[in-house]
Order: sequence, then structure tokens, then C-alpha cells
Amino acid sequence: MYELAKQILEETGGRICKNCLGRKLSKTIEGTNNIERADKVCVELNISLDDVDCVICNNIFDKLNDKLYKKINDKINQLGLEFDTFLVGSKVPKDVQERDDCLSEKFNLPVETIKKEINRLIGLELWKIYDKEAEFESQDIVFNIDLIDNPKVRIQINPLYIEGKYNKFKRGIPQTKWPCTKCKGKGCCECNFTGKQYPESVEELISEHILKLTKGKEAKFHGAGREDIDVLMLGSGRPFVLEIKEPKIRKLNLAKVEDEINKINEGKTSYHNLHLCKRNRKAEIKQSSPDTYKVYNAIVECDERFDESKLEELLKLDEIHQQTPLRVLRRRADKVRIKHVKELSYEIIDDKHFSMRIKTEGGLYIKELISGDGGRSHPNVSEILGIKAICEQLDVIEVSEK
Repeated sequence: MYELAKQILEETGGRICKNCLGRKLSKTIEGTNNIERADKVCVELNISLDDVDCVICNNIFDKLNDKLYKKINDKINQLGLEFDTFLVGSKVPKDVQERDDCLSEKFNLPVETIKKEINRLIGLELWKIYDKEAEFESQDIVFNIDLIDNPKVRIQINPLYIEGKYNKFKRGIPQTKWPCTKCKGKGCCECNFTGKQYPESVEELISEHILKLTKGKEAKFHGAGREDIDVLMLGSGRPFVLEIKEPKIRKLNLAKVEDEINKINEGKTSYHNLHLCKRNRKAEIKQSSPDTYKVYNAIVECDERFDESKLEELLKLDEIHQQTPLRVLRRRADKVRIKHVKELSYEIIDDKHFSMRIKTEGGLYIKELISGDGGRSHPNVSEILGIKAICEQLDVIEVSEK
């Protein structure tokens, strides 16, 4: 059992610290930690490894001391951080890693690397100090410890993700911040030096409030699609995820936050069912499939009287071949997409106006379904009626959830 220990000691000339020796013997000698395994070797072989100058790690483990943990604590206090979960990453000299790997390869040892041991030991100590859990999949913060020369501490603050739904009750509000088309967000006379095309957005009306509460650096809004600026978002609302980058405060009473934001924005927007979520939700809510759908109410205006009998033909609308609308070509690839109308009903308002309630597969452009967009959307309401028709008003009633 101790033959491997003898070979390692011979290879290193006996100049190996207890951490490095115990790590290499983790598969052959029992023990709760590497120091305990090395101590067993010392007793069995009647040797001492105290105060040895380690030829593998250059005694890097001596840097994991009270001074290091004070640096970490000072950094936490300086930033004013709240966290429940963490991860540790470390940076060690390249030659130390190479010597550690070389020794493992020489004796064919499938053991953890020196960096993994360092990360584990620091993580264990931080768990004892702060009573917080190390989390490998999704953590609040990451302690990056640079052990080259004098130890340096950097803390990576991971984003906070808040999921919910929003309604928009006022036309003229874009979903996300819209940079000024003239200055591209730099600020000019045209935008009153705000850098914005519109004074507010669904994103800003919630993010500005939450950024103050979390002391975050910036926010990014991820919506399950988006409605046009002149379209209302009614019904149960549109799912979204708000990503707060580098939040110092993570514990929020979201029910209270929701109430406060909705009072401030009454008559414009509302946000509901706010809750924390995982990072993957920002991608999941954007996914479109044949099962996802949206429901709209549209007011259709015709340039002349329509034939009421032809309205019945609208009920047969099913597969729609829709080339990227001209109005969004600047930000969308120009290609034909096949989408489907799932349900449609109509109600006559007068001889030139009627309303439609349309349930469609996600991603179908309703305004172009009505106008035809110069033949880019086929079939369409205009060609079925045989007259020019446009969408005078549009409201989103329902957005399916993922």
C-alpha cells in the first residue's frame, strides 16, 4: 500500500508537501483528506514532511491562510454583496500545473488536479465562514483567486433572472429601449440628448426600478416575441425574463416590488407573477414551435365596401407563406416562412370595417396577413376580399407559454 508513496518520495527527493503527496495517494490510501493520508505515510515510513520545500507546488498551499480569507471578506464588504451560493476558481503558475500533471502521468494516477484541490479547500473554508453552499451548476457569485505571486481576489457577480408577464395598455410604447435613429443612442438635439427614440419602454418601466433595488449594473429584457409599438398587449400578458447584470442585492420581495411598479406605471403597463428563474428560461420563452400560438384582435379597414359573402372565405385561411415583411427587413433575414392560422372569426362593424379574432402559430405577422405586403404574404385578406385592406388597430390577447 505504501509502495507508491515510496516511489513518489524517491521521484521528488522527499521534497513534496503533504497536500501534494496526499493528493497523489487519494486512490490508494484511505483518509478524510490529503493531509491525513500524508500523515499516515510519515508514520509508516518514519519521516517528516513538515516545513519541506515542495518541488511540485512551491508551497502554494501556504497561501491559503487567514490573510487570503480576510482579502475575500474585505472584497465582499466593499461590494456590499448578498449571496447564497458560490463557486471558486483559481489561477496558479503554469509551471506548477505542469509539474503536478507530469507526476500524475508518470505514475498513471487518475487523481484530482492541484487546481481542483485548491478550489475545494477554499470552498470548504468559505462554507465554514459564511454558511453558504458551493454550487457548480448555477451560483450567485464566483470567487476568482489568483495565486501567482501575491494572492489577488476578484469576484464575478452572476446575473439575477426575474421571470413574469407584462401587459401594455397604452399605444406608442416599444417593448425595449429604442436608440435614437439619428444619433444611434449617442444623444442629440433630435432626442433631447436622451439617446432614445421614445421616452420609455416596457423594459425601462420595470428595469429602472429593479436596478435601483438590486444595485445592478444594467438590465436586459428577454420577451417571448414582441408586439409593435402601436399594438396593445392585453389578456394574460406576454412572458418575459429580466436579466439583471452584476446585482449586489439578490433578495427581493417580488410581490411588493410588483405592486410598487404597477402603481407607478398605472394606465401604461403592468407586470405580474414575478419570480426568480434560471438562466435557461430566457432562451426557452423565445422558442417557437407548431404548438405555440398567439391570439389577436384586429380591426380591418377596407378602401371600399366589401362583399360580405367573401368574409366566409377568411375562415378557410390555414397555411400562410410569408416572406419577411418589408418593414422589418433591416433586422430580419429575407426568407419565406410557413406559418398557420389555427382559428379565425369575424364581426362586421360597418360596410368598410370588420374585426377579426385570429389564433395563429407564433411568428405570423398579422398586419401583413391582412394587407398582403405587396404579395409577400400569401394568401392574405386583401386578395381574398378582392380589395385593399389594412390593419387599422391590433391588440394581442393571448401568448402561449413555454
